[in-house]
Amino acid sequence: QVQLVESGGDLVQPGGSLRLSCAASGNIFSINAMGWYRQAPGKQRELVAVINSGGATNYADSVKGRFTISRADAKNTVYLQMNSLKSEDTAVYYCNARGVWTSTRLGFDSWGQGTQVTVSS
Repeated sequence: QVQLVESGGDLVQPGGSLRLSCAASGNIFSINAMGWYRQAPGKQRELVAVINSGGATNYADSVKGRFTISRADAKNTVYLQMNSLKSEDTAVYYCNARGVWTSTRLGFDSWGQGTQVTVSS
């Protein structure tokens, strides 16, 4: 019922930049928070950055000062600006949205399909 579509993943050299975007659509009454997670081969999925409806943000220590999460005015789109990329940032990046369904007023926790970010020289 809730669909998240990510884009922006690419191959980039160390020190380069990328901007990821995620658009949410479907049976959405409200979105309370959106965020980005990543998963590297052989590792568990980890939180990268989240932003709630009030604009408060939270970042993983490994990306603080380099990544910035932001929202569009409609609050159904979230961006992740990634600067000074390192090899350790290589992973599949997944968009996440938490909110309330229109039909049931129950909460949802939805994930996108993922977009590959590869940092390599």
